[in-house]
Amino acid sequence: MLQEILSTLTLPGLPDWVGLVLLVCLLLVGLAYLLMPFSVFGLKGRLDAIEAQLDEIQTELRALSLRTPEPGRRRPALEEDWVEPPPAMRPAAEAPAPRAAPPVPPPPAWPERGGGPGRAEPRLDWPRTPR
Repeated sequence: MLQEILSTLTLPGLPDWVGLVLLVCLLLVGLAYLLMPFSVFGLKGRLDAIEAQLDEIQTELRALSLRTPEPGRRRPALEEDWVEPPPAMRPAAEAPAPRAAPPVPPPPAWPERGGGPGRAEPRLDWPRTPR
């Protein structure tokens, strides 16, 4: 059986073992294509780019974790943080209701007409005489 395979692999004008060496070389190349598919099909460059992005993301996560507060220190609860608002900011229920109309002014005070000299109006000299 091995003799039949060797006889089919022989190339005319070359020694008998050349066909077998070529077959072994082709099998090694095929095996290399099967074992390294990422670099054979051009995916290695894409995988390198994804790996670089992953490294950047991990670096950013490390930087963010350094900025966050320690687990032992926590923010105070809302009740501890509460501050009463200033009087100007209190709700409308506590403030007096605004008026619908402006306040009515008091009536004017008229002088008494009883015992005074009367009306004091300026006198006009009409037409004026030149002096």
